[in-house]
Amino acid sequence: MQQNSTATEFILLGLTQDPERQKMVFVIVFIFYVGTLVGNLLIIVTIKSSWTLGSPMYFFLFYLSLADSCFSTSTAPRLIVDALSTKKIISYSECMTQVFALHFFGCMEVFVLILMAVDRYVAICKPLHYPTIMSRQVCIILITLAWIGSFMHSMAQIIPALRLPFCGPNLIDRYCCDLQPLLKLACMDTYAINLLWVTNSGAICSSSFVILMTSYILILHSLQNHSAEARKKALSTCTSHVIVVVLTFGPCVFIYTRPPTTFPMDKMVAVFYTIGTPFLNPIIYTLRNAEVKNAMRKLWHVKITSENKR
Repeated sequence: MQQNSTATEFILLGLTQDPERQKMVFVIVFIFYVGTLVGNLLIIVTIKSSWTLGSPMYFFLFYLSLADSCFSTSTAPRLIVDALSTKKIISYSECMTQVFALHFFGCMEVFVLILMAVDRYVAICKPLHYPTIMSRQVCIILITLAWIGSFMHSMAQIIPALRLPFCGPNLIDRYCCDLQPLLKLACMDTYAINLLWVTNSGAICSSSFVILMTSYILILHSLQNHSAEARKKALSTCTSHVIVVVLTFGPCVFIYTRPPTTFPMDKMVAVFYTIGTPFLNPIIYTLRNAEVKNAMRKLWHVKITSENKR
């Protein structure tokens, strides 16, 4: 990894240099990260253990929770450790690995959200053909393509990063390694590479957001022909999805669809995108989904009952 760079390590400036604020960062991020893992793992275990959650929507929700857990893990543990460190040093190899993981699991989250929107569109707009179109085999193929697409996106991001020469300052004014701050440290003309990155990430964020919002608009339009009960159930499910889409794509579009400029709010937007959204996703899906809540109650009731019998 280091053959194209004289840098062997970078120094992360983190969210703040104030010792007291660093302690606050440690507590807040630790709580959010633990909450993210517990919430998403609870959804994963519930879906895997409950026979009532065998529909394609929960199949994709399983992978969304998995992607959220891994996405948060790519940045949160490092931020938690650095909040208690005086010097936040990250090696070149670890930095590049973090960039790859950040984009791999972030892209996976985007693709799974698209698959969930497609599933809802087919279920509501083409209910008679739903079992055929969204069969188990089709769902497995779609999620496999999502993994492959995420890997290709990450490779397209990391390969140019590995070829950047770093021969000057090694201070990164962020709490994690990402493409934009690395470009500022490279001792070469980075216009073409930045254009490639913005086109890659920006196109995925923007086009995916347009596709998702279009699909939900079509779903809402088709609900006019459904009964009041069906409309209420579909609206409840779609509302949860739309909230997650907005929370995910708002920061994504802000960060990855602009020239390499720095704004004061960049760090906070990045924190919300990498730590806040994965924490909120399981809360949104469980609080607004009666089937998931009922399955969780049954799962824990069975476990508590079996423990009492012992």
